[in-house]
Amino acid sequence: MSKNHLIAALDIGTQDIKVLVVQKKGDDQKLDVVSQIKENSSGVRKGVVTEPSEVSNILQILLSKVKSDIGKRISSVYININGNHLFSSLSHGLVSVSRADRQISETDVQRVLQEAKTISLPSNKEIFTAHAKEFIVDGQSGVKEVTGLQGVRLEAEVLVLGGFSPYLKNLTQAVLNSGFNISHVSDMTPSPIAASRACLTEKQKEIGVVLVDIGAGTTGMAVFEEKGLTHLAVLPIGSENISKDIAIGLKTDIEVAERIKVEYGTCQKGREVKERIDIGEEEPLVFSQKQLADIIEPRVSEIFKEVNKELKKISREKLLPGGIVLTGGGAKIPGIVELAKKELKLPCRIGKIQGFSGLKDDPSWATICGLVLGGSDLEGEQRSLFPDLKVGVSLKRFFKNFVP
Repeated sequence: MSKNHLIAALDIGTQDIKVLVVQKKGDDQKLDVVSQIKENSSGVRKGVVTEPSEVSNILQILLSKVKSDIGKRISSVYININGNHLFSSLSHGLVSVSRADRQISETDVQRVLQEAKTISLPSNKEIFTAHAKEFIVDGQSGVKEVTGLQGVRLEAEVLVLGGFSPYLKNLTQAVLNSGFNISHVSDMTPSPIAASRACLTEKQKEIGVVLVDIGAGTTGMAVFEEKGLTHLAVLPIGSENISKDIAIGLKTDIEVAERIKVEYGTCQKGREVKERIDIGEEEPLVFSQKQLADIIEPRVSEIFKEVNKELKKISREKLLPGGIVLTGGGAKIPGIVELAKKELKLPCRIGKIQGFSGLKDDPSWATICGLVLGGSDLEGEQRSLFPDLKVGVSLKRFFKNFVP
């Protein structure tokens, strides 16, 4: 990587759209933040771009501010994919080794992954990548790295990731119409996988861990074992549901409810001591910590119950030694770690973002930090965002599905 190289990423979320630009100097492993900006989101519902033109307008504003910050335009950007339309599914691929000397090549690996991606789907759904859980060479299972081995038959057990094509198209249109051309968009990554890049250690991914990313409109989860991705899910519930519950419970506007959640929100039952906040021309709003916790705790418990359902689907309920790592804005609610331990019966902690200087420790920035770290991997080492997972998606290839 060249000296003073800039890496930029966009996190297109339900509540905010963020941009982060960092500078990597020489061989220094720390990434220096040179621009960190966010704008209120519009045209995004539960992680999905529903109005591409509105998102494009916000992206233009953000990129203009970045240019003002750093004195030049960014040359490439990494972006996230989100929404509960994303899905993961197990699949199987089988090919014959192509070389006459029976040595398995990288081409054979790509062929077997492509074969595994060829599964029956509705016409409006799209597989965008395949992650090899294990390879099987001439009946020998459990092989993790096959390039260079000798064999006749190559099989792969894979986890394929996909989504709803119209929603993916909306995202690409929003980015394309914001002033980028295809060559300026480097990679797309599902939000919970990006957040895991910023907050999980290799040891956690080896022993088994679930990252739970509580955003405004969605809660994403990524499960890892033996350093590999084993499950991905995005649930259509997030911290904005908590704000709506507060608005109903305290009979106030949604803007006031959001303020109360941020300033006073907690999952811990407290005392009946009254809080009083000014809400403009109306009478002050009065409530107690106990009253607020009685509203918030059931909704957060519901989120963890949905996470547990996903773990049951893959037979990993209570069986991940690395426990739960919480990220996203919703992870900042006091008492949420204790509630997660209670509901999921696993160890739990808040994810800590590593590898940056000049960045405030805030779990709501985990996804975009993971995108930047992935960009550093790609540009610095000329490999995909997760070398063993192959989850980065090249937009040059991806956009060909949607651009006439």
